[in-house]
Amino acid sequence: MNHKKEVAKQYIEYLEKGNVQGIVDLFTTNGFVESPIYGRMNAKDFYKELLADTTKSELKLKRIFEDTATNCVALYFNYKWTMKNGETADFDVVDIINFDEQNKIEQLKIIYDTVKSRVIKQRLQADTL
Repeated sequence: MNHKKEVAKQYIEYLEKGNVQGIVDLFTTNGFVESPIYGRMNAKDFYKELLADTTKSELKLKRIFEDTATNCVALYFNYKWTMKNGETADFDVVDIINFDEQNKIEQLKIIYDTVKSRVIKQRLQADTL
C-alpha cells in the first residue's frame, strides 16, 4: 500500500508527463475530478480531455499538506500549461485529494484562478470549430 504523499507525488509526475493511464490507475474505479474549467467528470474522461488540449505541462511542487485525521492531502504547485494553440497559462494550483482506505484517489478537487486559462481555453475551442 502506498503512502498518500507518495501517491500525490506520483500524480504530479504523471500529470507533467501526460501519462493518462498512470494517473487513472491512481484513482478508484468511480474516482472523479472537479475542475473550475472542465466541471465534474470521472477521472479517465477528465484527463483524456485535459491532455487532448495540452501540448506541454510543467509543474513545480511547492508543498504537500496532509491531514492526519482524515484521508485528505492538499498539493500546492505551480502549473505552466501550454495548450494546443501554443498559448500558455501560468498559475498556482491547490489540488485537494480525498483517498479511500487503500490510498486510491476517490475525489480530486482543483482550485485555481481561471482568469487567464479560461480565456485561452475558449480560444482553443474556437480554433477547433
